[in-house]
Amino acid sequence: MNGKKILSTLALLLAPALAFAHPGHDESGLVAGISHPLSGIDHLLAMIAVGLWAAQQKGAARWALPCTFVGTMLIGGLLGFEGLALPALESGIAASVFALGLAVALAVRPPLFMAVAATALFAMFHGVAHGLELPEMSSPWGYAMGFVGATAALHAAGYAVVRLLPTAAAPIVRIAGALSAATGVWLFAG
Repeated sequence: MNGKKILSTLALLLAPALAFAHPGHDESGLVAGISHPLSGIDHLLAMIAVGLWAAQQKGAARWALPCTFVGTMLIGGLLGFEGLALPALESGIAASVFALGLAVALAVRPPLFMAVAATALFAMFHGVAHGLELPEMSSPWGYAMGFVGATAALHAAGYAVVRLLPTAAAPIVRIAGALSAATGVWLFAG
């Protein structure tokens, strides 16, 4: 399957969120959950960066980083549903955009345990934020399914970009990482 087909498939999977962007259509919470990671630049950049960074790795890190992010984010979401608020939540999310973007820009390959620990920490911040923003009248489980599915799709899109581009395009991925890191700095300042 070529890159255009993969990206087209991902776009089609995420398109229903656009049709239900205004309230009153989705009491299941699924579409709200899908649209949440797509609607904020902070979540969008961090989740794509996880896929980009995973694709730059070797061995188990290629699947461990996205799986760790999704699993830990779901746990954080459940904690957010219960009202847990992490201190410096927005700063933690901004830090994730910066650090993950920088990791992509530098194509960092730390030991697996360090990469997984950092990924889990960042995922917890994103998950709690998702959980705290559960729309009124939405099913928490539908909402969780939506943000987990959208996150996995964003990871897959980032991964596919790196794996399907020719090796000569690696500097473009690194530039994208640097732009993401710069956005993280901007989010800190904002």
